[in-house]
Amino acid sequence: MPTISFTRFLSIFLVTFASLTMTTVHAQLTPALVQAFAPTGSLRASINLGNPILANRDANGQPVGVSVDLATELAKRLGVPLSLVVFDAAGKSVDAVTNEKADFGFFAIDPVRGQGISFTGPYVLIEGSYLVANNSPLTSNDQVDKKGIRIAVGKGSAYDLFLTREIKNAEIHRAPTSPTTVDFFISEKLEVAAGVKQQLEMDAKRLPNLRLLPGRFMVIEQAMGLPKTRSPEAQAYLKKFVEEMKASGFVAQSLARHKIEGAAVAPAHSI
Repeated sequence: MPTISFTRFLSIFLVTFASLTMTTVHAQLTPALVQAFAPTGSLRASINLGNPILANRDANGQPVGVSVDLATELAKRLGVPLSLVVFDAAGKSVDAVTNEKADFGFFAIDPVRGQGISFTGPYVLIEGSYLVANNSPLTSNDQVDKKGIRIAVGKGSAYDLFLTREIKNAEIHRAPTSPTTVDFFISEKLEVAAGVKQQLEMDAKRLPNLRLLPGRFMVIEQAMGLPKTRSPEAQAYLKKFVEEMKASGFVAQSLARHKIEGAAVAPAHSI
């Protein structure tokens, strides 16, 4: 009786699982479901350019990234045209979906945002880090929450929401957007800047005399989300869509294609 290697078995299992999941997702597609996703006839995706792991602009100024790839695939599955609604900050992107100016978006899972948005399971995990000046006495994350420490963070970002809940002694100072956090940190002569690790690393290369503290202060679960007013069927479909995109390798391939480092595909999430 022929034997099969574990690697080959795992490969066959994942392909079969993705195929079965795809069949389930497509089988649920109805005119009512399409209407629930795209009531205006076009699927409006809220895209946040404030997080370079999720989206950025290419040489022609067009939005690209894993969130754009997922939005494009979802529109293809639903059979409707895609319209990208682009923002420079997470808070604006959240507001657009909460107020139904967009049909869905890509966000860090957070209980505050969850009041108006129904989240899927996470599709990627992202590290949040701290940045300081080279001559700063701070050497570890646990030294940040002290009296006299002022932390710069992008207003309305996942980092802002997290630190607002967790910081007890330091002061939080909010920059207009996440990409402007380090410039704000420098101009205001603050002690710490907080944000997505990759953005801080780029800023540390762009500007002199800056360094990241080792490790991370949080792990961000990035998910897709719909307004809570949308039908339970639409919410269930989007959750299954995300799980399929992870299991099939779509998310991993998209991250690799856009040369994104430091973000991991999230593990499977029960529906």
